[in-house]
Amino acid sequence: MKYIIVGAVAGGASTAARLRRLDEHAEIVIFEKGEYISYANCGLPYYIGEVIKDRNKLFVQTAAAFNKRFNIDVRVLTEVTAINPAQKTITARNQVSGQTYEETYDKLVLSPGAEPLRPPLPGINSEGIFTLRNVNDTDYIKNYVQDKKSGKAVIIGAGFIGLEMAENLKDIGMDVTIIEMGNQVMAPIDYPVAALVQQHIRSKGVTLKLNNAVSGFNKTYSGIEVLLKTGGAINADVVILSIGVRPDTRLATAAGLKIGEARGIWVNEYLQTSDPDIYAVGDAIEFRNPITRQSMITYLAGPANKQGRICANNIVMGNVQQYHGSINTAIVKVFDMTVGTAGTASKHLTAAGINHIVSTTHSGSHAGYYPGSQQMTIQIAFSPKDGRIFSAQVAGYDGADKRLDILAATIKRNGTIFDLEEFEHAYAPPYSSAKDPVNMAGFAAENILHGKLNVFYWNEFGKINPEDMLIDVRTKEEFDNGNIKGSVNLPVDELRDRLGELPTDRNIFIYCEAGLRGYLAQRILKQSGYYHVLNLSGGYKLWLACNRETELLKS
Repeated sequence: MKYIIVGAVAGGASTAARLRRLDEHAEIVIFEKGEYISYANCGLPYYIGEVIKDRNKLFVQTAAAFNKRFNIDVRVLTEVTAINPAQKTITARNQVSGQTYEETYDKLVLSPGAEPLRPPLPGINSEGIFTLRNVNDTDYIKNYVQDKKSGKAVIIGAGFIGLEMAENLKDIGMDVTIIEMGNQVMAPIDYPVAALVQQHIRSKGVTLKLNNAVSGFNKTYSGIEVLLKTGGAINADVVILSIGVRPDTRLATAAGLKIGEARGIWVNEYLQTSDPDIYAVGDAIEFRNPITRQSMITYLAGPANKQGRICANNIVMGNVQQYHGSINTAIVKVFDMTVGTAGTASKHLTAAGINHIVSTTHSGSHAGYYPGSQQMTIQIAFSPKDGRIFSAQVAGYDGADKRLDILAATIKRNGTIFDLEEFEHAYAPPYSSAKDPVNMAGFAAENILHGKLNVFYWNEFGKINPEDMLIDVRTKEEFDNGNIKGSVNLPVDELRDRLGELPTDRNIFIYCEAGLRGYLAQRILKQSGYYHVLNLSGGYKLWLACNRETELLKS
C-alpha cells in the first residue's frame, strides 16, 4: 500500500506516525510546503516573548529524524498543487528546484491546515505588519522586534493568539494596544467571564480598544500608523494581525471534493471525504458539533492530533473507529490569569435556539486556611430539563486548568450537573477544598434547577421596579467600600433578627460578593414567608466587572 499525506504539522504528522506503527511495510510519503514539520505551533508566541529561549525546543520532530525513526519519505518545501481522484494521483512542485512531478497513491490524507485572514486593507502589506502562523512568521517577528523592545506594538484581534502575543510583547518591554472589532476579548467565551479577563488585561497596562476596527495603515518614517474606522490613528513600531483563520480548502475544492456548510472539507464519522480513498484531518475539516449538531470547524492542535490517530486506524483497518467531534476545549494564559472554555457558550446556545440555564460561582483554588488560595470563577450552562451540561468557562489562577479539564471531560460524555456534585477529587489543603470548586458549581446549579435558588443576572437590573427592594447582605464594611446604587445594607448574619424590616408583599433582590451569602439569605427569607426573592448570580464581583467594562464601551 502507498499512503500520501498532504501537510506535516499536527494532524498530518500524527497520521503518518500512526500509519507506520500499524503498517511497517507500507510506502508513506508526506508533503509539506513549508520548511518545517511537526512544530509546536502553540509555543510560537512564547519564543517571541523569550519564555522559550531555545528555538530548537519548538520542533517536536525534524524531517530527518522523522524519516529515520518512522521510515517515512518526508518532502519539505514541496507543495501539492493538484489532486486527480480518478487517476489516484497528486501533482507536486519542489519549491527549491521548481521541478513538478506526479505521485500515485492508494489512500490520500489531506491535512492542509488553515491560513490567517489578511483583509485587503490599504497599506496592509507594509513592512512591520505580520501574521503569526508558522515558524517563518515567528522568525520574522522576533528579528523585527529585537531593536524595538521599548517601542509600541498594536495587536489586531483579541482571540487566543492575540492575547498571547500581547502578553509576550508586553513582557519584553513593549507598549501594547489591542484592537478588537467585537465588544469583548475571546469570542468563544461569554461576556461576564470576558469582563473579568479584560479587567485583568487593563491592570497590566495594556490598552484595550473594543468595538473598534481598522480601516488601513500608513507607513511612516518612524513606523506604522494604524487607522481606525471610528476615527483617529495609533502609531506603532510593529503590528500583529490576529483576526482569525480560514480552512485551506483549495486543493479539495479543485479536486471536486464536497465542501460543507461551514466551508470546511466535509468528512463523515470516519474522517473520510466524499471520495472514499481520500481522508482529511485538522483545521481544514468540518464536522457536527456534539452539542448544537451544527457544522463546525475547530482550529485546535488537540483535536487534530486525535483525528490523525483515528484516521490512520480507519485507513489501515477499514473504518473501525468513529470520530465524535470536538467540544472546542481551549485554554489561554493571560498574564497572571488562566482562562478556559469547553462546550458551547451561552450566547451561542441562545443563537442555536437551545434552552439553558447559566450559573456562576466563585471558589478558592484550595483550602482558604492554606496560604496562597486564590478565587476562580466557574460559569456553566446546562439544560433545564435534565441538567446536561452544555458549556463551562473558568477564569482564575492556580488550578484553573485542572478544573476546566474535569468540566470538559464531563461535557464530552454528556454529563450532568449531578455528576459535578458527586465528582470525587484528590483533596489535601494545598490542592483543593473538601468541596472542590467543581462540586460547588454542581451544588449551585442543582439548587437552581430544583428551585431552591432563584437567580437574576448582572444585566437584568431593569427588572427591578421602584417598589421592589434591593438588599446587599454583605458586611457594613464591604457595603461602604462599594455597592450597587439603590441597595440597602442588611448583613446576612443579622437577617433573622431583622425580618420585621422587610415587607412580605414586595419583590426582593439580593446580592453579596460572590453569591453564597445571597443564597443563604434567600433560603432564610423563602422559609420565612418571603416568596418573591432572587439572588444575583456571580454576585457583586461579577456585576462590578461587567458594569465597568460596559461603561468603558460607552466612553
